[in-house]
Amino acid sequence: MERYLEFILNHYILSLALAVVTYLLIQELFDAALKKFSAVSPLLAVTKMNDSDTVVIDVREPEEFLKGHIENAINTPLGNLPAHLPKLEAHKNKPVLIACQNGTRSASAGKILTKAGFEQVFVITGGMQAWENDYKLPIKSTGKNKS
Repeated sequence: MERYLEFILNHYILSLALAVVTYLLIQELFDAALKKFSAVSPLLAVTKMNDSDTVVIDVREPEEFLKGHIENAINTPLGNLPAHLPKLEAHKNKPVLIACQNGTRSASAGKILTKAGFEQVFVITGGMQAWENDYKLPIKSTGKNKS
C-alpha cells in the first residue's frame, strides 16, 4: 500500500489523468445504459417513415438544412430546440426521428426530447452524411425552411 501512495505522490499528473479518464468512462457507461432513445440506421429510418406517422426533426443549422434534407423534415437547430418544444408537443406520442450532419448533434437532441416526455425517439446513425453518401437515399435540396 505504501508503494501505491509513493507512486501517486511521485506521479501525481498520471494519477490525476487516470482518475479523470476513469470518471469519464463510468459517466459514459451510465449515459449509455440509461438513455431512453434508440439509434437506427438510415434504412430502418425509412422503414419507420413508411410504416407509421413518423416526424423527422433536423437539428442542423438552416444553411445546412437548405442544402439538402429529408422530405417533410422540420428544421429546428439544436440550440433552439428547447425553445421550440411547445411547437413539437403535438408529436409527443408519435415516433420521432432526429437527423443532423454526422450523428453527433442528434444524441444531444435525443436527450432533450426524452427529458421533455417524447416517448419514441430515434437518432439516425451517421446523420445526413450516411443518408446521402453511404445509403444514397433521396434528399430534398430546394424548398422553404419549415419550423
